Amino acid sequence: MMEKADPAQKLYTRMRFWEFPDQYVIEPTDGSAGSCLAISLVDGSMNLIDDIPQCSSLRVPKIRTIFGVVGMLKLVAGSYLLVITERECVGSYMGHPIFKVSSLKVFPCDHSLKNSPLEQKKMETEFSGLLGVAERTPGLYFSYDVNITLSAQRLHNLGDESKLLPLWRQADPRFLWNNYMLEVLIDNKLDQYLLPVIQGTFQNFQAAIGRDIVDVTLIARRCTRRTGTRMWRRGADSDGYVANFVESEQIMQLNGHTASFVQVRGSIPLLWEQVVDLTYKPKFELVRLEEAPRVVERHFLDLRKKYGNVVAVDLVNKHGGEGRLCEKFASAMQHIASDDVRYLHFDFHRICGHIHFERLSMLYDQIEDFLVKNRYLLLNEKGEKVEEQIGVVRTNCIDCLDRTNVTQSMIGRKMLEFQLRRIGVFDAEESISSHPNFDENFKFLWANHGDDISIQYSGTPALKGDFVRYGKRTAQGILKDGWNALARYYLNNFCDGTKQDAIDLVQGHYIVSVSRDMANTSQKGGLEAIASFRLALSLVMAGFFLTIMSLKQVRYDLRHLFFSALWASISVAIAAFVRANGRIFCNRPRLHKPRG
Repeated sequence: MMEKADPAQKLYTRMRFWEFPDQYVIEPTDGSAGSCLAISLVDGSMNLIDDIPQCSSLRVPKIRTIFGVVGMLKLVAGSYLLVITERECVGSYMGHPIFKVSSLKVFPCDHSLKNSPLEQKKMETEFSGLLGVAERTPGLYFSYDVNITLSAQRLHNLGDESKLLPLWRQADPRFLWNNYMLEVLIDNKLDQYLLPVIQGTFQNFQAAIGRDIVDVTLIARRCTRRTGTRMWRRGADSDGYVANFVESEQIMQLNGHTASFVQVRGSIPLLWEQVVDLTYKPKFELVRLEEAPRVVERHFLDLRKKYGNVVAVDLVNKHGGEGRLCEKFASAMQHIASDDVRYLHFDFHRICGHIHFERLSMLYDQIEDFLVKNRYLLLNEKGEKVEEQIGVVRTNCIDCLDRTNVTQSMIGRKMLEFQLRRIGVFDAEESISSHPNFDENFKFLWANHGDDISIQYSGTPALKGDFVRYGKRTAQGILKDGWNALARYYLNNFCDGTKQDAIDLVQGHYIVSVSRDMANTSQKGGLEAIASFRLALSLVMAGFFLTIMSLKQVRYDLRHLFFSALWASISVAIAAFVRANGRIFCNRPRLHKPRG
């Protein structure tokens, strides 16, 4: 029997944050009559107090307004509190306001470090530096009133007992971004401070169709089970959880009706990786092939439990490294294919090329029967369920970003037209493109959705975004794609290693252990201790500069020809060495051992 929460105990929506020399105090200021929360700066311990401590000339606190407590992390010696210092209302979900985190701040509770050994202090500095990266995490959303980790259908199907539970108890742990950081607050039974946060995106618009006003919302929920950055998190783990798994829900509200359609994306569910080594496209490495059938089976069993029937749309190429992955994925799917699980390969690049994305209609023709059969959620004016979604389209390419977003936007468009016909707003031949303002808003909705997901995984907006945004490829869009591709290369090689460390730390995929982490830092030596891509690049550029200068002097003294050859050879040798030892020179993750 689950505990029932008092419905009157709402989450605090506004608080005053007092910074005393020895403790932080969080005071609810939204009209609630709740107790204040005191956090010790020595050990991070928490307790509820009735009154704010007295101030004096020696205890002058700093005061600021905050809008939520995200959680707490324990590092080598100190604890660190994460709070929301700025928020922005971006719309509503099922009638409740949704906020985006505009500013996240980390407050240290690390006074105990004063008596710690020097080595611990160094380790603490290194780990706490990663929290600065976590402060800049993009795409965090929350609500004080509704559980945004659940789709509209799952919310509607919640039992009466579950609806009385605190929001964090209702939450789907897959999409609860601060799940690990909330553990300390949960242990202290601080329900009114326990704010569920998701990472993803929230977009919406309103448009007129005749006299009717349609409200369309698109929300993405990123899974935290195998979260990370583009090159550092690929494929699946042994439990079948995949990288870049995102649930995208498109919601339409019109004349009292509510319709919802859910799609998912995620990396190819095999054990594979791309080892970052300074090449533009590192080789695809399949590992532990004997486990592939079991991993695929686990992944699709989980999808079946959560979404019902599944059609897996695979958009990767049939040739090259992608072709090897495609072949292994298709082979593994043969063992689990059934009436409930179906695999479909669509070679996006071969069929659509770089400009003919309208040929996705060929893919739609192959999955139309699945979409018609598995439907969508539809609630009538009384909030009663008229239709229910009983299956999901799972789309993947390699990154599950660019090709995937173009494809999902096409499917979302078709399903929205189904829904508008179902409630009698569209006639049989009418389409979204028949309404220019509606059509433009819909395109921008999905383009912004794709950009946000891409930024969180790769660091740049999505490629092919001009087609999603304008319905055609443009010269400007192609040039922008080229720039973003180069930016991805730089970020993947020289920034994402640190970012991956920060993600693993805040998600609890890496638990700090003093003895283990000291051992890790001492292992770094030799070439790894001095390797730097910037240093190597500087040496190569200097070598080529000296080569050119020597060549200019050849006409005066032939001996400079020898020096030109010498400097050129040194430059080429350094470049070749960096290429051969690429992973050493990359910004690779430092946290190697996962939680548990």
